[in-house]
Amino acid sequence: MLQPFAAREEDSRGRLFEEEPSRFRDCYQRDRDRIVHSSAFRRLKHKTQVFVEHEGDYFRTRLTHSIEVAQVARTVAQALGLNTDLAEAVALAHDLGHPPFGHTGEDALSRLMKPYGGFDHNAQAIRIVTALERHYAEFDGLNLTWETLEGIAKHNGPVVGEVPYALAEFNAVYDLELHTHASIEAQVAALSDDIAYNSHDLHDGLRAELFSTEDLSQLPLLSECFAATDEKYPNLNLYRRRHEALRRFFGILVDDVVTQAKMRLAELQPQTAMDIRLAGRPMVRFSDEIWEQLKVTREFLFHQMYRAPDVVKVRKKVTKAVDGLFPFFMDNPAYLPKQWRKEVAEVPDETALARIVCDYISGMTDRFALREWKRLKKL
Repeated sequence: MLQPFAAREEDSRGRLFEEEPSRFRDCYQRDRDRIVHSSAFRRLKHKTQVFVEHEGDYFRTRLTHSIEVAQVARTVAQALGLNTDLAEAVALAHDLGHPPFGHTGEDALSRLMKPYGGFDHNAQAIRIVTALERHYAEFDGLNLTWETLEGIAKHNGPVVGEVPYALAEFNAVYDLELHTHASIEAQVAALSDDIAYNSHDLHDGLRAELFSTEDLSQLPLLSECFAATDEKYPNLNLYRRRHEALRRFFGILVDDVVTQAKMRLAELQPQTAMDIRLAGRPMVRFSDEIWEQLKVTREFLFHQMYRAPDVVKVRKKVTKAVDGLFPFFMDNPAYLPKQWRKEVAEVPDETALARIVCDYISGMTDRFALREWKRLKKL
């Protein structure tokens, strides 16, 4: 029972390379499955969310984060009468382009790649699913549908200004209409990302003892969640108490997004998916009240977690690794793996070489990048 503005298989713009339809799955289910089976998706297991992955088995990684985002996206999409498979596919793919060490690694690569067209993890995700995954006999990439590619490229909104080269190259071949908003399913995936990381970063920060339960209970929204928990379960132990409060916090965010989306859709009265793309504003957002309260929590996380002394110490260490690996491979491309050296032999200039080196480094897991830099700097 899809809404008229939801994505439908029969309305899909198809794939860049035409294929026979699957006998058992619709096109967006097939996209989802290709993403799950990709090498890039498996590598997310050993890529940082906030903490360096191997420093603790209980902290989120990019893989567990992506799975949590997909769960939220399916829930919200179903509540709104949308295509849950497309929302899930975009959610699962949204972080494929992240390099090792999370945003720290991205900051380093963005700086190093500035003379060569820059680096952006959303654009890199497009590069991965359209070129760097090389498993299929008839094409490079995963040959995803136009709608899934659009969602990966634009889930955070229209791409304006200078377009990262990794996105611009593919867009010249297969126009993703970067100036418009994405489908409502992609917008759901984007807000599901916000819901997931705002919630699970609080869990991980508590586990790492970067702040206390008492600290959280003083924050907007969370103070209400703790109060409601204490009223209903006055004798709950510490661990269950904070988990119950955070569960309620999670629920408030999901409920707010669904409620606000229904209100915005009722105002717009869209009849097609294109009406959503051309609306000039996103349909899926937090309410102003929740957003203002959530900003306090985000500011708290920034200072108490993302810039905590122990985290900053690790950030400096991993930045040195990326700063070392990039110039090393630029000066010594013969040390790249065999399959990458074949491409280097054909590059016309330094920019092309830098982009190959960037592709290689950005695909590394945290532990492999650290191990490689430790090995190579001894040479």
